[in-house]
Amino acid sequence: MKKIGILAFHGDVIEHTEATKQAAANLHLDVEVIPVRSVDSIKQIDALILPGGESTTLYKLCERAKIWEKMKQINYIFGTCAGAIMLAKVVRHKMFDQKSLELMDIEIDRNAYGRQTDSFEKDVNTKLGPTHAIFIRAPKIGKVGKSVTILGKYNNQIIACEERVGEKYYLAVCFHPELSSPLFHEYFLRKVYLFLS
Repeated sequence: MKKIGILAFHGDVIEHTEATKQAAANLHLDVEVIPVRSVDSIKQIDALILPGGESTTLYKLCERAKIWEKMKQINYIFGTCAGAIMLAKVVRHKMFDQKSLELMDIEIDRNAYGRQTDSFEKDVNTKLGPTHAIFIRAPKIGKVGKSVTILGKYNNQIIACEERVGEKYYLAVCFHPELSSPLFHEYFLRKVYLFLS
C-alpha cells in the first residue's frame, strides 16, 4: 500500500481525496489517502498532492506547522493551481513575503488568467487524453527547463507539465483536475507506483 498525502489546510481537499480514491480504484491500486497538516502526518507519506487555494496563505500555514522544509524532501509531488505555484523555482508577481518550494524547473505567473470573476472552463487535449479543464484564478506556466516535459497547452500556453530529477518526480497543472476527472490523478499514481515498485 502506498500512502498519498494531501496538503489539507484549505482548497479542494475533499475533491482531491475523492479523485485520488477514484483513480486508485480505476487502476486497482491499494492506496491510503492521508490529510497532511503536521510533521507527524508528513512523515507517513510516499507522495504529496498540493491543492489549489491561496498560495501565499498555504506557504504561511506550512511554515507555521513546521512542514515547509520537510515538504522539499518528498520525492513525488503533484501540484494543481496554487500547488503548481508552490512547486515552481521562479514565481512572477508573488507577494513580497511569499516563497515557493523551488523544486520544479518552471517559471510560473501567479493569477495570470485573472481574478475569481475571470474563471472559465474549457475542453482541452493533453498527452494524457482529452479533459475538461476548470481555471480558477489560475497561474500560467511560462519558461520550462530542459528536463521538463509539456503535457498540455491551451491557446499556446502551457497548462500541464512534468519533470523527473533523479529519484524525484513533479507534476504541475494550472487548472483543477479534481473537479472534473481523475485522469491526472491516475497518471500521478502510475508514476508513484512505477518509481516505488
